Amino acid sequence: MKYVITGSLGHISKPIALALIKAGHETVIITSNNDRVTEIEAIGAKAAVGSVEDSQFVTTTFSGAHAVYLMIPPNFAAPDFREYQNKVTVAYLAGVKANNIKHVVVLSSIGAHLGNGAGPVDGLADLEKKLNVLKQVNVKYLRPSYFYNNLFGLIPLIKNANIMGSNFGSSDEKLVLTDTGDIAEAAIEELLSLNFTGQTIRYIASDERHPAEIAETLSKAINKPGIPWISFTDEQTLAGMQQAGLTPSLSSAYTTMGKAIREGAMQNDYWKNHPAKLGKVKLEDFAKQFAAAYNN
Repeated sequence: MKYVITGSLGHISKPIALALIKAGHETVIITSNNDRVTEIEAIGAKAAVGSVEDSQFVTTTFSGAHAVYLMIPPNFAAPDFREYQNKVTVAYLAGVKANNIKHVVVLSSIGAHLGNGAGPVDGLADLEKKLNVLKQVNVKYLRPSYFYNNLFGLIPLIKNANIMGSNFGSSDEKLVLTDTGDIAEAAIEELLSLNFTGQTIRYIASDERHPAEIAETLSKAINKPGIPWISFTDEQTLAGMQQAGLTPSLSSAYTTMGKAIREGAMQNDYWKNHPAKLGKVKLEDFAKQFAAAYNN
């Protein structure tokens, strides 16, 4: 079978590609970077170099595919992040429709059920909505929660102010956390089996911990126990992100996402449709990676 994988050799896409190749499938990896071609070919895949905003390129690359894995690559320089996401969505839909692809696995996110009010996830909700119109296509939406990797963003805050925090964490609700390895494992399972029909959702989570617990665990891992988790105002969060160099569009989007987490809207569908089993990587496991990054 032929698979097309978006996301180049990212933390999720590369393990997916390796598993498909190991299973004997023809695997094409889309990348926007010519420098990745040698590495892609070295693992036994074919490289397709181009932009996922280009409908013609996507349509040509999807030709002959039995299934595709779709993710919208980050573009932190985009003036309007949701507009960028929707441009990629248009290209993906064109490729799926033109090639009559029957199975699609999508990297979506917790909070996509809202449609609006989840910041950077709103564009993923748009992708879900538009794919749902294609009734002849079987789609599995993977909805992981807050990536552990996002917590690396706390390192400058610790080093500069000896605190951790964001504009959430003031309620009793735990933050749902996901490791990229656990996401890849779920995606591989779905892609190798292709036994899903219609449009269905799979929530993916590795751990569920309150932000205060997160601060406690990470501060111990870096040998600075007792660093507190501070809940910032939306205004403070927005200003901090802009000061860190994020575009106004992204700063606003991530502030909105934090607000949705704080108010409980972001995770409420997850709690209603709780996965039967959580992933393997727990907060204490990630804390070792966090400590290595902090000390580096």
